[in-house]
Amino acid sequence: MSHLSINITDKSYTNPSKNEHKQVIKNLQLNLNKHEFVCLVGPSGCGKTTLLNILAGLDSDFLGSISQTDSLTSPKVGYVFQNPRLLPWRTVQENIELASEAKIEAIEFLLKIMGLEKEKQSFPAHLSLGMNRRVAIIRAFATDPDLLLMDEPFVSLDPPTARLAQQLLINLWSERPHKILFVTHDLREAITLADRLVFLHSNPMSVITEVPISIPRQERKQETKIEKFKQQLFIDYPEITTLL
Repeated sequence: MSHLSINITDKSYTNPSKNEHKQVIKNLQLNLNKHEFVCLVGPSGCGKTTLLNILAGLDSDFLGSISQTDSLTSPKVGYVFQNPRLLPWRTVQENIELASEAKIEAIEFLLKIMGLEKEKQSFPAHLSLGMNRRVAIIRAFATDPDLLLMDEPFVSLDPPTARLAQQLLINLWSERPHKILFVTHDLREAITLADRLVFLHSNPMSVITEVPISIPRQERKQETKIEKFKQQLFIDYPEITTLL
């Protein structure tokens, strides 16, 4: 089975002029299996975005390695940011086409799954923030990445809109499975989406514990099941209560 192995022994920032040295990540080890959806949960400022930037190849100044078992090359990465980063002068369809070589039929299929098939000729300014974020997700999926990084893509959405976006994401992932590393501060969101939770602490960042989600996916729309699992987490892993 193809999996991604992440081993970062040190990621630090140094400011010689102020004689400052801050270690952000230390001895972080994490494996992602093929088509696995993993949520990273940790306090603000602990280094989650720094980790995603390393995995995306945007930051190479670290000690460690990122390797994929079935490839001699670096994994192809898709990145969904908090800000959708769509080109305002391009339509929904054009924004997606610019990022990938996917055929129009494939793009229309992705748009349909995400409930945006009627908006393909719309411009970003004519859509809600939630819709723009769904377009950004489609754009990332259309590149057919080995690894999809998602940095709090539903933050600041109102709860009904966020839950709709979460369900549409799961629908899309079910049709086009990829390895996903998803950053969130929302434990309910993490339980709803993930196969596995990875809890992180800061100063420097490392893994506290990893927890598989035992609730069947078809039962995760039941709020009582999510809440029960959440409360049991606090009982079984009291150390995570300070992260949220």
